[in-house]
Parts: sequence; C-alpha cells; structure tokens
Amino acid sequence: MKIALTGGGTGGHLVPLVAFIRETRRQWRGKDELRFSYIGPKDDFVQVLLSHEGVDIKAVATGKLRRYGGVGPIIQNIVDLFFRMPWGVLQSLWMLFLLSPDMMFSKGGYGALPPMIAAWVLRIPMFLHESDSRPGLANLICGRFAMKIFTSFPQTLDFPDSKVIHVGNLVRKEILSGSKEEAKSLFHVVGDKPLLLILGGSQGSQRLNDMVLAMLDQALSEFEIIHQVGEKNLEQMQKEARVMINPALEQYYHAVPFLREVDLRHAYAAASLVISRAGSGVLFELAALGKPSILIPLPEAAQNHQIRNAYDYAKTGAAIVLEEPNLTPHFFMEKLRQLFSQSGELEKMSTAARSFARPDAAEIVSRYLIEYLTKK
Repeated sequence: MKIALTGGGTGGHLVPLVAFIRETRRQWRGKDELRFSYIGPKDDFVQVLLSHEGVDIKAVATGKLRRYGGVGPIIQNIVDLFFRMPWGVLQSLWMLFLLSPDMMFSKGGYGALPPMIAAWVLRIPMFLHESDSRPGLANLICGRFAMKIFTSFPQTLDFPDSKVIHVGNLVRKEILSGSKEEAKSLFHVVGDKPLLLILGGSQGSQRLNDMVLAMLDQALSEFEIIHQVGEKNLEQMQKEARVMINPALEQYYHAVPFLREVDLRHAYAAASLVISRAGSGVLFELAALGKPSILIPLPEAAQNHQIRNAYDYAKTGAAIVLEEPNLTPHFFMEKLRQLFSQSGELEKMSTAARSFARPDAAEIVSRYLIEYLTKK
C-alpha cells in the first residue's frame, strides 16, 4: 500500500506527519508493504523530520499569498500565482502518476496546494487534517476535494459538517516519555529553581529572544531557563547573554539552537512552565503533557491563526495569553512572579491542559485510514 503525504510551510505542518507515519506503521497488519512518499516544498525541516522516517521525498514548486502591502510582495504574489503554483501542479501530476498512491494525506499549509490539486485531477482519494481553530486559505480550498477532514479544535469553522471528524492534533507518542534526570544531564540543569522552557518556534524568534535578553539577569535570579533560540541566532544570543548575565547566574541559562525530538521530550519533562508561540502542534503537546504555559502568539501568522489558537486553548484555563505588541520585560516578569506565587495555580493549569488533550489523535486517524485502505 502506498500513501502520499503533503503539507508544508513550517515545521508545524510536518511534525504531525511524523506522528501519523509512526502510528500507521504500528497499526498496519496488511500483507503488502506500507510505503510513504512526501510531495511538497523543498525545506530543511522536511529533510530533518521525514528522511529519518524512511519517507521518499519529492520536492515541487509552491507559492503562497502574501497579505501585507508593498510592491515587492505584490510582484512575488503574481510570480507565485501564475508561474510557481502552475509549475508545482504539473510537477505533482507527473510524480503522482508515477507513484500511483492509494491515497493522499495532507497536513495543509501553502505547500500542500499543488499536490492536492494534482491528486484531485488524478482522482486519488484525499484526506486532510486541519491543525488550527480557523483554517487557512490552502485548507479551505483543499477541503473541497477531501473525502474527510480531521480537525484539532472542537469548533473549527468553515468546513462542511458532513466531512468533519474532530480528533485533536497528531502528537508523537515519543514526546511524552521524557525524563527530568535525563534533562539534568543533557542541559546541565542545576535544579534548585523552577525551570522555564522558552520555545520560539521551529526557527526561533528574534523578537522573543530580544525580550528574554532584556529581562535575563533579573529572571535568572529566580528561575532556571532552557531557551530554544534558533540555529541562526545561537552564537549572537550566547555573546549577548554573557554581557547581560551576572557571572554567578550563568549556570542557570541554557541556550540551544533547536530542540530535536529526543532533547525536547526531556526539556518538557523538566519544565515547570513553558513559554511558547501558539502553533497548534506545541499546544497539543503541552496539553498531552499537562504543562502550564504562557503563550505569545506570532502576530504575523496567516489569518491570525496563532492568536485564535491561543485564546481558544486559554479558555480551558490551561494557559495565559500575552500578545506581543503589549509585552514588555517588566510586565512579563510580573506575570511570572504572579503565577509562581499563587498556591495551586500551576497545578490548576496543568489539570486544565490534560482535560483538553487528545493524545490518541494519531491513533484514531491512522485506524480510520487503514480501514479505508483495506476496504478498497
């Protein structure tokens, strides 16, 4: 049996594909070999995340709609719409014709649009998973072609009810098996203060990094910090941190470029509180782990989906939302102190997170699609 995968634009579209691949392989009992191929944009995270899963990777041209003004974005939109996207559809048609997959599973994002259009032309059965509480333009278009649409949030808008199955986001089971002791060894955690885990997204966040630097010396007097800063930002962050931090507190700050799965699970396990962007993937990991969090949505995210995700999740009581335009180091420190000074508050947030969690989402989706494949 052959399954074609697509999706892309950010690491958040790709990590759930890893969960889907692993879970489908666990459940597969068919006589035929189960083979996965990925068709989508050329991306460093595709190679990092999917090549290790034994997926055959095929890169195609893609484009996206830029909603901000200026002559440059307008020209880029014209090039993408009239040249890159049509070329990506033609590439996808040829690749899918050669692969002849039994079905296509899409995680959405602008990178999924050409392969999904091609799959529709070739009448390949298509299934879609929507991560966010409000679907983006690519998924709204692809939702018209999909046989079923799996959703992360219980009240995802704009899809036909007849197609929707609410399952939660696809979380890797391996991320749930971290160890505090391993974290101490891996990150050289001292362990005598509450540990903050700061995640700026798959590529890090310069603005979040700047805010952390501004409050770093003050924060380290009360907390220990593991900070994912981004591959490109590590050297600069380390230099600036050495200037900002009292030498006696340096042992409490651990800057890392990117947390791979094997490292991230241990960082999660050790964290007292997680400060993060509000991509759907990380929200459902936090929920499955029962981790209280402060969410700082990315303002530029398409259709404001991070802001909507954050507030929908925070309604449960599992998180606090701080919007970036209103965020200052002093205000952030006061929020941290408030959380840790209120008896039982973090535990209440942890309980609320677990009540929102759907750790079996990948299992449900895989079981549904395996049943479909075996009945074909």
